[in-house]
Amino acid sequence: MLVRGAVLAVVLLGLVVFSVLLAKVTLTPSPASEDLVTSNLRPGRSLRQYAEDYTFLAACKQAGGNLLLGVPFGLLLPFFGPRRLRMIRMTLLTAVVMAVVELIQGALVSGRAFDIDDVILNTAGALLGYFVLGRRISHRYYTYADVPGASERPEEPEAADPKHAPAKTARTKAARSPLDRFRGR
Repeated sequence: MLVRGAVLAVVLLGLVVFSVLLAKVTLTPSPASEDLVTSNLRPGRSLRQYAEDYTFLAACKQAGGNLLLGVPFGLLLPFFGPRRLRMIRMTLLTAVVMAVVELIQGALVSGRAFDIDDVILNTAGALLGYFVLGRRISHRYYTYADVPGASERPEEPEAADPKHAPAKTARTKAARSPLDRFRGR
């Protein structure tokens, strides 16, 4: 239990540090770009612009930076969700958070604009981080965290045939609720 709490504390600290870095990178004004940037609501438009107007290195820096910006979501968010639908929840949460960041960027920060391609690339980066490493480490974490201790014994399933059911001890009978004893279980 102590290890599980420590791991969650480290992951939470990682999310806080990442949030500060995310804010610093995305919400810093860029006055030099003020006349150049425009909002983009059409998926793929910025990516085409990177390919046509930028050098290969600058295009890789733009697209790769947005991909890398999403990777921490794929590594850290799986720790906070149950296994069921973990990838879908992480993907949706990343897309929503990045859309909000882009909206704030476009509305409040000079020299920045909303770009749907940035949201798509950030979300793709989160999926990349999830599939490369996040899924494995969160699975290991939950596997080790859910192992019953030496003092705990998992309950034995009851046999389908009452004739072959194990004999109930006095302790088991006493542990039943009054309603179960009334029903004859």
